[in-house]
Amino acid sequence: MEYTVDACERCDELVESRSRIVNGVGTGSLGIVFVGEAPGADEDAQGEPFVGRSGEVLTEKLAELGVSRDEVRITNSVRCRPSDNRDPRVGELENCRPYLVAEIDTLDPDVVCTLGRVPTTNLLDGVGAMREVVGDELRVEIGAKERLVVPCYHPAAMLYDRSKEETIDETLARVVGIARSD
Repeated sequence: MEYTVDACERCDELVESRSRIVNGVGTGSLGIVFVGEAPGADEDAQGEPFVGRSGEVLTEKLAELGVSRDEVRITNSVRCRPSDNRDPRVGELENCRPYLVAEIDTLDPDVVCTLGRVPTTNLLDGVGAMREVVGDELRVEIGAKERLVVPCYHPAAMLYDRSKEETIDETLARVVGIARSD
């Protein structure tokens, strides 16, 4: 299955609320795929994931680790912006999951890093609170094979709660370290 989506009509509400489909960006050459929740207003306007304030935080944190956005793949669980910045619904996640799985299978990363609760619960079964799994190295069947998944708080979390910054820094450093060691 192709993972770049040019046209999709699977989710009526998302089709109505989006101005465009937002596909992932970056080569993934370092062996990392970051998975967010869904495009926000900035992402929908620009057609690229993580370009708003959360994206600035992620870009800055990666730069501190000597990594550029182009070296990693940044994508989302769903490719269309939900209205009113709501979480994607279960059916919407299910409709978009084949594209996400195809993207991960095609890129075959060393590590998948979920950014926030929605992508973490989308890819991992039985996750309770994020604090229980953040930074853990989990083996999960995704697509064609078992993958290493490391959940991280969403970069926006530290904008609202600075106490999460250290955990985000440690988790991103772990993810980059895994990729560089392979």
